[in-house]
Amino acid sequence: MDYTVHNMKTPTLRLQNGQKFPTIEVPAVGGGTLRLPDRLAGSFGVVLFYRGAWCPYCAAQLGGFQRASERLTQTGIQVAALSVDDEVSAQETVEKFRLRFPVGHSADADGIAALTGAYTNEESHYLQSTGFLLDPDGRVLNAVYSSGPIGRLVADDVIGMVSYLQSKA
Repeated sequence: MDYTVHNMKTPTLRLQNGQKFPTIEVPAVGGGTLRLPDRLAGSFGVVLFYRGAWCPYCAAQLGGFQRASERLTQTGIQVAALSVDDEVSAQETVEKFRLRFPVGHSADADGIAALTGAYTNEESHYLQSTGFLLDPDGRVLNAVYSSGPIGRLVADDVIGMVSYLQSKA
């Protein structure tokens, strides 16, 4: 097998635990604007950057968060996702996986990377998978940066961490 490593831009900063998540605004599937972290305020929040509708690993991650939606809600966790996909592709993703959490589209990969430290892929110019768990005040509790298709935040880990934090409160 031949594996190709794509040329990626490496941002100079990564969000650290305890830092306030920066304000990001992107168009939302179905209309309006997805404004983060405001959309998740008052709850634990998960922000997922996914590579695009074409990515099978992203599909598995988004589907996994949707399947865990009842347990996430019971634990007090809200989810939002975004990508550089155009509105039509993002809408198709929402429909295909019956996503009930907000999904943003048409994100500026370079702008998001500059704010969050997410990796980008230059060749097709998309955001690599990046996930954040935020506290109810919008501060980073955990950040998962991937420079490729694997290595991502999963719903069971998020539920476990939040449940643990709640038990210690």
